[in-house]
Amino acid sequence: MKYIISLLALLVFASCETKVDIPLDTANPKLVIDANILWQKGTSGSTQKIKLTTTTDFYSSIIPIVSGALVTVSNSSNTIFSFVETPNTGEYICSNFVPVINETYTLNIQYAGQHYTATEKLLATPNIDSVEQTTVQGFGGNVIQVKYFFQDNGSEINYYLIGVKSPLDVAPKYRAQKDEFFQGNQMFGFYTDKDLKPGDQLFFSLEGITLRYYNYMQKLVNISGSAGGSPFSTPPVTLRGNIINQTNDADFPLGYFHLSEIDTRNYTVN
Repeated sequence: MKYIISLLALLVFASCETKVDIPLDTANPKLVIDANILWQKGTSGSTQKIKLTTTTDFYSSIIPIVSGALVTVSNSSNTIFSFVETPNTGEYICSNFVPVINETYTLNIQYAGQHYTATEKLLATPNIDSVEQTTVQGFGGNVIQVKYFFQDNGSEINYYLIGVKSPLDVAPKYRAQKDEFFQGNQMFGFYTDKDLKPGDQLFFSLEGITLRYYNYMQKLVNISGSAGGSPFSTPPVTLRGNIINQTNDADFPLGYFHLSEIDTRNYTVN
């Protein structure tokens, strides 16, 4: 009887491990535009990258790249910065870009007979002033918390994208924040994890963003999940950014054209 019960249990567990692929409808591929122009403080910002891919079916582990596009960014003086593809990568590089705070830039992409455009302003970002580590009592013992501080500009309404990259997460975590309750005061980004320990390396980032990008990132982070994948991956539902298909407005791309200063800080947990 014991052998029979063991055999039945084995069959039950084996059946639970059966892989089931549910047939899903695959929509026509959409162009995905990763056009984040970030000017790292303390650098010239002359080297920038725009990446083009397309959506694919649910079960595919390969993200199709887009080659052969014509990609440019121009400023308000009509100076044109060309982004040239590194062959067969879908990554378009510009090595002579000129970032200027509060300058307005226009993205132009020509691909497969379609013309895509977007216009956005490059915003300033405050400095990350300091990092503070504390230990608090949690349900399972002591928990390390780390904050990084920056000063809000009290003369204007500001929005920020706060990022933390940790070895405990598969991808950086992002949060869009506004200064509504911190006008002109010190603000902070925050990270904690019950498994955070001395020696772990954290990478903090801070960007000044527009109200529209703030609203976009709020939705995108909610879709992707704060503990899930990168918010710059293709979302599981349609979220429209600021890039317009001038040839066919109904066939809009995914992604966003965003420009900002960025300040970063590496921190070792102690």
